[in-house]
Order: sequence, then structure tokens, then C-alpha cells
Amino acid sequence: MKIFEPIYKKTLAWAGHPQAEKILGVVSFAESSFFPIPVDVMLAPMALAEQNKAWRFAFIATIASVLGAIFGYFIGAVFFDSIGQQVIDALHWQDKFDLVKQGFSDYGVWIILIASFTPFPYKIVTISAGIFGIALLPFIGLSLIGRGGRFYLVSGLVKYFGPSIENVLEKWVERIGWGALVLLVVAAVAYKLFFH
Repeated sequence: MKIFEPIYKKTLAWAGHPQAEKILGVVSFAESSFFPIPVDVMLAPMALAEQNKAWRFAFIATIASVLGAIFGYFIGAVFFDSIGQQVIDALHWQDKFDLVKQGFSDYGVWIILIASFTPFPYKIVTISAGIFGIALLPFIGLSLIGRGGRFYLVSGLVKYFGPSIENVLEKWVERIGWGALVLLVVAAVAYKLFFH
């Protein structure tokens, strides 16, 4: 039984909706706290269809995503027992949750920046940050940097390379994301070893 493919196709269809900007905001908010499909699925086709609005779309996605991250943070901080654990259980992400817990232990707030930019399910980090009591202002700041970096990169690539980048993004998005993750982890380890 396929669960995510129908959601993926529906999200892609929303990119052409007359209210696409509002839907992008809602999807971006939800993706940071409970929705399983990445924002890029909707952002890239929108930026491709209206390249003159690519930066606007990236801005909407960034702000809504960070607001959703704050919501996820409060799910973890206040409602983890009643809601947060249910989200993790429903999506079968206990192993990812444990990985994030270890990441917070090893790298502190750097894990927020890493997860907000890469394909790792960001909602796990937002909920976990609330559970573990990470300071809210650094959480918001790093979320803005990571989410903004990711969404402006997607919009910029689509804006400047047009339709030819769509197939490349689809084919290489996982490798690009994990490559960025490796670079960020190396930077965090170097920081911890040399400057901490």
C-alpha cells in the first residue's frame, strides 16, 4: 500500500492552483511540524512556472516553514506526550528521533542547521528541540538560515536554469542534500574541535 505517493502527487498538483502561494505557505508550515512531503515538491514547479516570482516563493516558504518549526517546537515542549509521540509513531520515525537525540547530544544546536537544510525530516528536529529544551532564539535563527538557504537555493536554481534543472534536481536532490549534510557535519566537528 502506497501512502506517500498520493500525497506527493497532490502536493505537486497544488503548485498550479490559483491559490498556490497560500497553499505553499500552509504546506511549508505543516512540513516543519507534521506533513511528510518536502516543500521543494511544490516550490520548484511554482518557481519554474513563474520565474519572476521565484524569490517571493522562497520567502513565503522560508517564513511559513520557520513558523511551522516554532509550532513543532511547542508540540515537543508542551504536548509531546499527547501529540508529538503520536506523530513519530504514525510516521515510524522512532529511529530518526533517536538519531536526532544523539545529534543534539553530540553537536548541540548545529543539528538544527544541518537538518533544516538537508532532506532529513525537519519535523523530527523541531519537535525534538522542544522536548530537549533547546533555547528558542538560536533555534529560530538557525532555522531561518537553514530553511532560507535551502528554499532560496531551490528557487535560484530553477530561476536561472529553467526547465533543464527540473530533471537534474529530481535526480540529484538526495545526493546534493547528503553532500551538504556531510559538509555541515565536518564544519560542526571542526568548530567543536578547534573553537569550542
